[in-house]
Amino acid sequence: MIFVTVGTHEQQFNRLIKAVDDLVADGTIKEEVIIQKGYSDYEPKHCKSYKLISYEDMQKYYDKARVIITHGGPASFMAALERGKTPIVMPRLKKYGEHVNDHQDYFCREVKKRFGNITIINAKEELKNILKSIAPAKKSNSSNNMKFNKSLRRAIGDLL
Repeated sequence: MIFVTVGTHEQQFNRLIKAVDDLVADGTIKEEVIIQKGYSDYEPKHCKSYKLISYEDMQKYYDKARVIITHGGPASFMAALERGKTPIVMPRLKKYGEHVNDHQDYFCREVKKRFGNITIINAKEELKNILKSIAPAKKSNSSNNMKFNKSLRRAIGDLL
């Protein structure tokens, strides 16, 4: 199962949702996809979607998902990292009306540069290529996840 989350920001993120829906339609994605679409107005035709999902259900989807695709909000991609999964992250961009500025793009690039544990994409073709090459994620509860999370929290503090 693939889980997609765009968080609860009040602006749409149709670009990510439509990209995933298109990849299901063209056969690139052959497994179940669950999308938390927030305030996006694009209605997926090939995926199950919900505007908002309870905290408990979000945790279940994160646990169950083989692949997690998320916007650039730290809480969203850190939830995947805490489970030993490498999230595919598409930062929201101002030029598409997805956020008020490009802070998600900047932040994600800094995380990628410092820690190397997220995959950043900006377009459907990039997502398609990643999904074609990705191996099933292995769940890990190693102490390295805890060390990473502490380091990331410190880095976030430094950036703020």
